Amino acid sequence: MKESDFQKDLLDFLHKSPTPFHATNSLANRLRKSGFIELHELDKWDINPGRYFVTRNQSSLIAFQLATRSIGKTGIRMVGAHTDSPTLKLKPLPEVHNKGLFQLGVEVYGGALLNPWFDRDLSVAGRITKGTKNGHVKNHLIDFEEPVAFIPSLAIHLDRDANKNRSINPESDVVPIIAGEEHFKTLEDFLSKHTKNGEKILSTDLFFYDTNKAKIIGAKKEFLVGARLDNQLSCYAAVAGLLKANKSENCMIVLNDHEEVGSASAAGADGSFLSDVLNRVTIDPETKLRGLARSLLISTDNAHGVHPNFSEKHEKNHGPILNKGPAIKHNANQRYATNSETAGFFKKLCRDKNIPVQEFVNRGDMACGSTIGPITASKIGVRTLDVGISTFGMHSIRELAGIKDVFYLSAILRQFFNESKDLGANP
Repeated sequence: MKESDFQKDLLDFLHKSPTPFHATNSLANRLRKSGFIELHELDKWDINPGRYFVTRNQSSLIAFQLATRSIGKTGIRMVGAHTDSPTLKLKPLPEVHNKGLFQLGVEVYGGALLNPWFDRDLSVAGRITKGTKNGHVKNHLIDFEEPVAFIPSLAIHLDRDANKNRSINPESDVVPIIAGEEHFKTLEDFLSKHTKNGEKILSTDLFFYDTNKAKIIGAKKEFLVGARLDNQLSCYAAVAGLLKANKSENCMIVLNDHEEVGSASAAGADGSFLSDVLNRVTIDPETKLRGLARSLLISTDNAHGVHPNFSEKHEKNHGPILNKGPAIKHNANQRYATNSETAGFFKKLCRDKNIPVQEFVNRGDMACGSTIGPITASKIGVRTLDVGISTFGMHSIRELAGIKDVFYLSAILRQFFNESKDLGANP
């Protein structure tokens, strides 16, 4: 795919993916169109060599390609990422009537950077669970698409120290305004356009998002700016790579929800989703364990690019530069799962393909984040490394990355799924 077509397709994916549910649905549609067979966890699986995918909670996805060669003899080429991003989630009973206005209360999901949420044109998307008139319960994805909410800043005249020392109360300061209170009394009134006669809203998983679309910016169009780049960029790159996988290789992508809140859920990396799928695609426990011993997982999640205005916040020898290639993420305390063997494999893979590669280490006097890499490695015992696209403003409502880095990551994952070399180093 040409870089221009790649960029257009990426922007389209980001626009259609305001929530983990929509991202998973969009990626599932791409897989279907490319001939992947959808499996359902409720069904008995009758699997032959071929290409398949399965979702859980409508927000996590595992897709895999089975070759004619046994997993026990070849291992599995695995790529992991996560579908969720920090945001504002509607409370179960969110209605607030205050000073003539109808507002919806929210919980902060994940480690969101809250200041940028003010003064944005916001919409609502996610999943609603409805009771139908015939007594059934069903899920339905919705997206208002148009701006329907706003969180106004307090005028500087009323907060003269706003530019010096401003804290944000996540309970009271970020309650979005929806309309005048005469228009809506309940959440169900607000959601009425998404229900039919006889249907009743039972519960929701709904999120606010910025309606400003992702864009390619900069004087030379070098940068990508948008919401949820962490970690939808990795999800996109993983699927793009798998679609071009060599049919003779056993390959898999694992896209988990709930990474931003610790991964401890049925759909998260600390849940059973991946183990359950592996148990169903391997003939017996012996084949599974031999296969995992031969496998490698590339955990892909964004890295902190060295910020030119705050370079002192970065380790002086390990500040990745935007558009200079994916960064291998290291941490001595296993907040990232990279070791010398897995890093060495990835470096050689990049160098063989003439793709630049960088390395990231957090400052020793600052706390280090983590991702699905160490969790997945400890759950299933697979050798793992963590890599990521360098980003500014991570966890903001809009983030910035180098567009070339997305292309580089997709290219190296495609190479990973296509080469037939052994996945390990010699002892």
